[in-house]
Amino acid sequence: MWQLAGVIIYGLPVAYRFIMGTVEIPILNFPGFWIGHYIPGNMLEKILVNAFFPGGAGGVAAEALVNNYKGKAVQGRAKYLSRLGGALLQTAAWSAFQYWGHSLTILGPWSTGSDSGNIFEYWSVFPFNFTLAAFSIFTPDVVNFAKSRLAKAYRKLSGRSSKS
Repeated sequence: MWQLAGVIIYGLPVAYRFIMGTVEIPILNFPGFWIGHYIPGNMLEKILVNAFFPGGAGGVAAEALVNNYKGKAVQGRAKYLSRLGGALLQTAAWSAFQYWGHSLTILGPWSTGSDSGNIFEYWSVFPFNFTLAAFSIFTPDVVNFAKSRLAKAYRKLSGRSSKS
């Protein structure tokens, strides 16, 4: 479920770019300019998207594998180390795919004929992606917290008690 949801979340900005024919997404294009060669102009988008895919989804997949291997749910340090390993491994695989795709020089509809129109990421962004992957190990906890708060608010607003 995390893999599928992560790919969909990752693909939404991509679909927007192809439909609108522009690289810039108004709300998510913060700060709007590259910081050095390593932090892209769509930093806010990358933070939000990479929390779910590839890092978050890889972390959840690795945690599930470790849980199945051990026969019980891992807790504490083991849980976060398994998530970290999965997040970094899936980010490495996704970065390899991005690197290969970038070498093909497939230009999007927003292209002006330069390298900036490539639909795949440039290699200088990969260290930032790995940093985001390291922090994405907390995404499942944040999602579960938000889900529990929404469920509690729904029960309160609908007049249902938590006992039923």
